Amino acid sequence: MSIVNTIKGPIPSRELGFTYTHEHLVCFPPRPAMKDDPDYQLPSTSKAIEELEYFYAAGGRTLVEGTARDYGRDVMAMNEIAQKTAVNIIFCTGYNKSRFYDNETLKASEGELADLMIKELTEGVGDTGLKPGYIKCGSWYNVITPEEEKVTKAAAKAHLATKAPIWVHTEAGTMGLEQLDILEAAGVNLHKVCVGHMDRNPDLWLHCEVAKRGAYVGYDGPGKVKYFPDSVRIELIKGMIAKGFQDRLLISGDMGRQSYLRAYHGGPGFEYIIKKFIPRMLAEGIAQSYIDQIWVENPAEWLGV
Repeated sequence: MSIVNTIKGPIPSRELGFTYTHEHLVCFPPRPAMKDDPDYQLPSTSKAIEELEYFYAAGGRTLVEGTARDYGRDVMAMNEIAQKTAVNIIFCTGYNKSRFYDNETLKASEGELADLMIKELTEGVGDTGLKPGYIKCGSWYNVITPEEEKVTKAAAKAHLATKAPIWVHTEAGTMGLEQLDILEAAGVNLHKVCVGHMDRNPDLWLHCEVAKRGAYVGYDGPGKVKYFPDSVRIELIKGMIAKGFQDRLLISGDMGRQSYLRAYHGGPGFEYIIKKFIPRMLAEGIAQSYIDQIWVENPAEWLGV
């Protein structure tokens, strides 16, 4: 029986239920991100709890929190939230991309970074005893910097030591295959890897190439019409299903801005996928069995160790 480390402790993966695989609850992004747009900061635990209440009432049961060490992860805030909600919360160790790395991360060796991730995964963050459930690494737009390659290789070592799954940040859906090359060369089981933000680059051929390698293809843009209308995402999902890759899809909302969340008086919020996007999928002929696979079966398979 496979288990998943939630912030409250391990549970059987079969108990995760309906799962969002990439969201943000509380984060305090570094200066480069905040200079671009202060909307990225999510400072309120009470608003995170409110948003999770909407999610739970709509049928959501588990949320994978994507705030990495270099993006202002606050483990104690997440634990406070977890104690006040029925939603399972799974947080990460690891890093986002090099433009957010601090000097300590830039100077650290691959082995030192791997040891830090392994310690968090096996013993907990600091002296909190709170253990991440997965590893994060990532790259920049159309390039993997030397620092990002170092972090990716460290993530691979942490995966090999713990079997923890990996989530890969791509900038606008670029460099996913190249990240898989690094991870595979290091011995990572690509069936435990999700390549995120792929619907920002709505290239079905590319997505199928990722799936052929055994990795999960992460879509996390439903409701974000400023990038692409949902019709594009629906067609991508249909295309992946037609190619037989329904077992390689993970879909979430990545609601990492105040303006995206109902609790901050924004939208579309955590309810959107359940209340609007999935009904549209059904209306456009995508069977309920595929919906169950994407939001229940696939997350349990990816996260379970």
